[in-house]
Amino acid sequence: MKMNKLALIAAGMISIQAIAQDTISTEKPKTNPLTFSGYIDAFYSYDFNKPSNHERPGFIYNYNKHNEVNLNLGLFKVAYATENVRANLAVMVGTYPQYNMSAEQGLLKNIYEANVGVKISKNNNLWVDAGVMPSHIGFEGAIGKDNWTLTRSILAENSPYYEAGVKIGYTSKNDKLYAAAMYLNGWQRIQKVPGNQTPAFGTQLTIKPSGKVTLNWSTYIGNEQPDSTRQWRYFNNIYGVFQLTDKFGLTAGFDMGHQQKSKGSSSYNSWYTPVLIARYAPNERIRIAARGEYYADKKGVIIATGTPNGFKTFGYSANLDYLPAQNVMFRVEGRAFNSKDNIFTKDDGTSNQNFFVTTSVALSF
Repeated sequence: MKMNKLALIAAGMISIQAIAQDTISTEKPKTNPLTFSGYIDAFYSYDFNKPSNHERPGFIYNYNKHNEVNLNLGLFKVAYATENVRANLAVMVGTYPQYNMSAEQGLLKNIYEANVGVKISKNNNLWVDAGVMPSHIGFEGAIGKDNWTLTRSILAENSPYYEAGVKIGYTSKNDKLYAAAMYLNGWQRIQKVPGNQTPAFGTQLTIKPSGKVTLNWSTYIGNEQPDSTRQWRYFNNIYGVFQLTDKFGLTAGFDMGHQQKSKGSSSYNSWYTPVLIARYAPNERIRIAARGEYYADKKGVIIATGTPNGFKTFGYSANLDYLPAQNVMFRVEGRAFNSKDNIFTKDDGTSNQNFFVTTSVALSF
């Protein structure tokens, strides 16, 4: 015959403390909605053109100091996440914010991320996020360890790393589709251009037909000038990531942009850039990658040179990564640029070629 717990207590066969302990053990543990993380990425780069000001070419914004040990990015992040609300706040120091955030004022230069999101659908993974966020454009970001190559492609360096605005994003229940639309302050801007009241917009569509393939199409439409000289910019970013085997993968990307030559003009200046990266990982500790790329911006919309042919540059690189621990990465990379015009500083003159070697060590926690 079964006896209930009150009867067991009365019979002295079980204690009140035991019942309390049994009750506690059946409750679901509460998870802390706050998480803390950090990232430190130190580097040394040697440019064989030996620039006297210790700065790499102006279209390079990461790892861009010559012949000196420096910090590319030091980052500390606090994240808050519940079922229906999320928020992120991350502050940073290093040469990355120094050069990428040069258009921002004061403490805004040290904001990597500051946003809040609310889930607006009970049955679907549909969110509205607002604030400063990582860019919806490109397959390379500010966190070096997440990129296949040590230095960033010309494509990534000259498109937004961050954006400020409002985003509505939807992820399908099987995680194979992501779609988003954004209202933005501008092309990599927290503060709008003085005299600019023009809205800017972005979209993103990501499809993952399998666990080994990612396809992405991102767009941007906006005006980067004061309204008195408004010039509309239209930009497309397309890329695919293909993990062909457990050890070998390919990333292929292509950017193309068009910008009005003048206010109200039906003529446009254009630029484009293809890039291909191959990576081989023979084991968990070693990764090898090679990259080929080309960037053409004859009229200097994005990269101005003041030379007859503008910026028309091929790039090549190869890098080796070693991970002594899961959260530590040592990297070394050799990279070369070859341009149609003499756009690179060399000693006291100029050259159409540039070769440099970069090393880095990154720690995440």
